[in-house]
Amino acid sequence: MSIAIVTGSAGLIGSEASRHFASVGMDVVGVDNDMRKEFFGEEASTRWQQSKLQSELGERYSHQSMDIRDRGAIDSLFSRMADDIKLIVHTAAQPSHDWAARDPHMDFSVNANGTLNLLQATRQFCPEAVFIFTSTNKVYGDTPNRLPLVELEDRWEIDPSHTYVNGIREDMSIDQTMHSLFGASKVAADVLVQEYGRYFDMKTACFRGGCLTGPNHSGTQLHGFLAYLMKCAATGMPYTVFGYQGKQVRDNIHSNDLIQAFDHFYRNPRSAEVYNIGGSRFSNCSMKEAIRMCEEITGKQMNYEYKDDNRAGDHIWWVSDVSKFESHYPNWKLQHNVQSILQQIYDANAERWAAENK
Repeated sequence: MSIAIVTGSAGLIGSEASRHFASVGMDVVGVDNDMRKEFFGEEASTRWQQSKLQSELGERYSHQSMDIRDRGAIDSLFSRMADDIKLIVHTAAQPSHDWAARDPHMDFSVNANGTLNLLQATRQFCPEAVFIFTSTNKVYGDTPNRLPLVELEDRWEIDPSHTYVNGIREDMSIDQTMHSLFGASKVAADVLVQEYGRYFDMKTACFRGGCLTGPNHSGTQLHGFLAYLMKCAATGMPYTVFGYQGKQVRDNIHSNDLIQAFDHFYRNPRSAEVYNIGGSRFSNCSMKEAIRMCEEITGKQMNYEYKDDNRAGDHIWWVSDVSKFESHYPNWKLQHNVQSILQQIYDANAERWAAENK
């Protein structure tokens, strides 16, 4: 028996990982206690996704409403399955800059201590298992904002002569920069995952994602850029653009493209790897461009306002260079661009959103 443990299994990436690894014959143990509802309120609850997983995957999926901060519970879970555990996909997190500043202890305990609990349990009970961690580009803090940027009509762009013209590589420093408290807790987790790989020769990888998105995202104001934007566009809910004239750029990677990257790493793992992973030059947009696409898809004018104050530490321009991962796994290719992602989000959720807003 081959078991995949997926933390945050009812979230965007966790649910996609659960479906994928169940589809290739693994038994999936999902660990998710719907902390997203506690962080962001009822609209962000992932219970609907948990129910779908249990219905769709049947006996292939076992759900554990467990807190990753509970070391005893994590140890007990891992000890019961031990060597049958072949893969850990760790997606559970507190994912918001703003929320972290409100409760730094909670943020750090979830993001850093929770990751430590999972790493140590893996080391103790299934040291040959592959450990995949969904890190974040926020580990680089606001260093990207020091890049030479050029203001265009609808977006910021990097100087075309700069070495990062094809995207930001893993050689960017994570030191001497403002991360936000969320970024700091994710740095701690990221470095732990690397260190367990190097120090204990475990098969670990940090995937430093940009905007991770897709139709299964429970988007909310503080987290889930494209999903929440499309929800506002479809329902008429107000949306706020913070700073940079709405020209800030993000690359966006579809959850399925990310899971395919996870699968490639699982089948041919390495130790203590770090990968920038995102939509790259293939899939990126500014806020202004995203709003325009949402209006085209919904046929409605968005109800949004602009506030000149940007969020502290927020990136002006982020595009990932994914060439390192592509060099290690040349058969992996991005399949979904921003336009197709937004269309999928709308098609999958418009009916549910309309029902919620009656």
